[in-house]
Formats: sequence, structure tokens, C-alpha cells
Amino acid sequence: MSQSRHVPVMLRQCLDMLAPALDEPGAVVVDCTLGLGGHSEALLTRFPEARLIGLDRDKEALRLSGERLAPFGDRATLVHAVYDELPDVLARLGVPRVQGVLFDLGVSSMQLDEADRGFAYAQDAPLDMRMDQTTGISAAEVLNTYPAGDLVRILRTYGEEKQAKRIVSAIVREREKEPFTNSARLVELIRDALPQAAKRTGGNPAKRTFQALRIEVNGELAVLERAIPAAVKALSVGGRIAVLSYHSLEDRLVKQVFAAGAASTAPPGLPVVPERYQPRLKLLTRGAELPTEEEIAENRRAAPARLRGAERVREDVQ
Repeated sequence: MSQSRHVPVMLRQCLDMLAPALDEPGAVVVDCTLGLGGHSEALLTRFPEARLIGLDRDKEALRLSGERLAPFGDRATLVHAVYDELPDVLARLGVPRVQGVLFDLGVSSMQLDEADRGFAYAQDAPLDMRMDQTTGISAAEVLNTYPAGDLVRILRTYGEEKQAKRIVSAIVREREKEPFTNSARLVELIRDALPQAAKRTGGNPAKRTFQALRIEVNGELAVLERAIPAAVKALSVGGRIAVLSYHSLEDRLVKQVFAAGAASTAPPGLPVVPERYQPRLKLLTRGAELPTEEEIAENRRAAPARLRGAERVREDVQ
């Protein structure tokens, strides 16, 4: 297994953010997006008293990270699960509260680098894009069966693609001749459909469409919408959560959950704010932290990353 290709993004910042919660003996940290285990390996190494629970929906990622984390023995528990299943996983393992949670959203290096997964627009591959290949519908099925209106909505909402109508018209026209199966044909179609001006900026013109399809196929935003509040709820007081996002839709969602948790819910004008209205979270970042220029130069996949963190400062009061 080539671990050299997997460079964890903003690793030092993530570890520093979680450190105050994980230095305690017996601390439990959850890596909700295990991938190839780069962040997890660093967490277990830096915090020798901590236990780790790692989640991933991709069985191949679990196998590879299992090999990587084997030296840590029973300090690492790896579970095949999507990250919005966190409450069920913790209940099964008999862990009522955790001290740290890490999310590294987006596609793992492995999924981008394995040609046959269909995530990367730079190489021809079957249009699959499922993070868990044992379940759900593929990107090809989405392209071949969704009504045009739904495809336009997906490209606009999830890909922030301004040329969505143009691209979808071409997709609908082409799929009537022959269903889509491979990524190269889709990339070529997008290139041909876009006006010259749109092709001159922003890297590969297929990037936004591929992002949109991946988010739709894996239900990423719906999962995240459930997962972040569930992770906050699982934190003990003093526990910390760190979230790495790679596009504005994810980042906005994380920001909203954190901002709501860090705000008082008291009616305006109360002279003393009762406990039940006090903020449950303290924000650990002003806005989002960005990767350094040095890191981006070494690892281009870090370029769009945004890191936000929060600390649990109070229990929910019913």
C-alpha cells in the first residue's frame, strides 16, 4: 500500500486544536472519516493515553487503515459506518461520551487515486463514485435516469455550476443515443458544452459537475446535516470537535451548527441569562483556518481546505 500518496491535510492544526481535550488519560477520540488513517495514526501517536474509534463507509479504506493502525492494538477500534451513524456506533460500543471528534470531509486520496472508482475526472473510469460500493446508486445511474430538472438542480446546488443548463441539455441529448458508463465521455461532453470564456478559468471544467454527482450519489450534505449536531451532542464538557471542509456548502453547514451552539438562546432583555439559555459551544476559530502556503505547495489537495473547531462548554439543559 502506498502511504506516501496520502498526506493528511492541516494535520498539525487539527492535532493542536484537539490537544487540550485529549491529553487526559482515558480520552476517546472519534475519527469520523478514517480514510487511509493518516489523521488517526497521528492522533494515536501524539496522545498515547487516548483511545480511537474510526468510522468509514468504504470497506477498502477500513482494510488499509486497519493495516496501518495495527501497531496500536486495541487502542484503535474501526467500524464500517457512515458518520451520521455515530450515535448508534457509540451506543453499541458502550461509550456514552467522547472527548474529541475529527471530520475530514471530501474524497479520500485512495478514492481519487484508484482509477476504477470513477471519482477523478483526469482519468477514464466507470462512473461509479460510491464511497461504499456495496450500496446505493452509481453516478452513471444518476446521469442516465434523473429528469433534466433534477440534474440542473444538483449541478447548481452541489457543484455551484453556472453552466448547469447547458451541460444538462448536452447530457440528456447524448444519453438518448447511448447511456453514460465512463468518465472520459462525460468530461469531453462538458468541455464541448461550455462556452470558451467558462473554460479559461478555474481548472478542469468538469470539476464542478463531478463534485455535484459525488455529493448526490453519497448523500453527503444530508449525512453531514445529521452528523455534525450528533457529534456535538456526543462530546463531554471540555470535549472538542474539529472539521475540515473542502467546499463552501460543507463549510457553511458546519459554520451554522457551530454558530447556533455558541449563541445564547435567551429571549432578549433578560437581566440574568438562565443556565438553559447559555451557549453550549465555544468557537475555537475566528472564521475558518486555512492551510499555509507551504502546505499547499507540498500537497495541492489541501488548497480548498477550511478548518473550524468548537469546544463543548455546557451540557444541554432540558
